[in-house]
Amino acid sequence: MNPDALESAATVWPLPVRGEAFDRADPDILRRMNEVSAATACAKLNGLGITRTAVQGPAPLERGSRVVGSALTLQFMPQREDVASGLSQEYIERHTALWAVLETVQEGDVLVVQAYGSSFTGCFGDMLVRYFKRRGGAGIVVDGRIRDAARVRELGVPIWCTGTTPHYASQSDLFPWAYDVPVAAGGVLCLPGDVVVADDDGAVIVPAGKALELVHSAEDHENWEDFSRMRLEQGARLSDYYPLSPDSRAEYEAWRDAGRQPLA
Repeated sequence: MNPDALESAATVWPLPVRGEAFDRADPDILRRMNEVSAATACAKLNGLGITRTAVQGPAPLERGSRVVGSALTLQFMPQREDVASGLSQEYIERHTALWAVLETVQEGDVLVVQAYGSSFTGCFGDMLVRYFKRRGGAGIVVDGRIRDAARVRELGVPIWCTGTTPHYASQSDLFPWAYDVPVAAGGVLCLPGDVVVADDDGAVIVPAGKALELVHSAEDHENWEDFSRMRLEQGARLSDYYPLSPDSRAEYEAWRDAGRQPLA
């Protein structure tokens, strides 16, 4: 089938489903969360009663990657032969949620993708990641695979995925169905507008309603861990400084209030 015929076949493809309008995460909260690690975010959310936050499966495509941003979502669904069979769909993908969501990307967005950990679905490749970057996207967390890995690495977009594949997005078992909808990524619920914190430890989804509370708690946590590292390097006992005891907590607060000056 030639490309023109494939294009006309798009009329039988289901139109992309778009969810309700949503508010992106507050830029000030995102700025303050830039200093918060995925591990700290996960731990502090657990203390706030939110236990399912760490996306299981996706790992950084490049070690040393880090991103904090507002979640934009994309949902892949299983194929069914009477709706979409995977045959000759590379040309038709431009009519799906995969193309549509890229037109909504704003500066600093992190695209979170539900793809069921599929080994056969290359959700993004060189051209799509290139366009995502040009529109200001900050990073991608996909519970599935990507293609064109060498070229994608050259683009420098932080990506968390389960691996690579030569397949295009709808070549095998999934197709792009909806965007701006709730998604399940690596066993974790992500809503549009949630905050994504991802680094070498993986990706964590911070519920939008908990983001400010987490920032307050995490800022203190990161600060006292800096203090504890310094004291351990100076020969202090681990049990006295990790976690802080009442005495070392008082010592930390004095150090903090004095402007975080080096201790002799």
